[in-house]
Amino acid sequence: MTDVLDPPAPSFAPARINRRLPAHPVVAIVGATGAVGVELIESLTSRDFPVAELRLLASARSAGTRLPFRGRDLVVRDLTEDSFAGVDVAFFSAGAAVSRRFAPIAVNAGAVVIDNSSAFRMVPEVPLIVPEVNAPAMVAHGGLIANPNCVAAILTVALAPLAQAARIRRLSVATYQAASGAGAAAMEELR
Repeated sequence: MTDVLDPPAPSFAPARINRRLPAHPVVAIVGATGAVGVELIESLTSRDFPVAELRLLASARSAGTRLPFRGRDLVVRDLTEDSFAGVDVAFFSAGAAVSRRFAPIAVNAGAVVIDNSSAFRMVPEVPLIVPEVNAPAMVAHGGLIANPNCVAAILTVALAPLAQAARIRRLSVATYQAASGAGAAAMEELR
């Protein structure tokens, strides 16, 4: 269980780390058929994010599924160690085990990984980023950027200005977690 509480620092080759991304990067979404993956596709579309190519990656079970992107259907590919050749940015939203296995492979292939899982949140060498609060910390990303869970991200955005204005001595928070955090199966169960 130590890898969950204290995951080892990932080993990355520094060849393309902290390089400038192309104006139209090749983007991969790992976990493309899950709730977060589908939302990432929607965000790329609604924000008109410039991509040279979008690679949708998921488990062998989901491979072959077609998902819409900018007026056409893209085929979801099986996630393999070779999936990241030529990828500039890879969004990971397929769980901690998948991130632990494939994120270092993606970084070593030259991608900047943005991980939505808990896999690297407690690794000191991996910046934990909430863009509205600490975007400059991304500069030292080493190829991998983690983001906190949804509650921590929202609290950070709300509390950062307060912490700058005055010292917060104590905080008591009650939260209610969304069923969507448990994935598509939980959402389907609610229907």
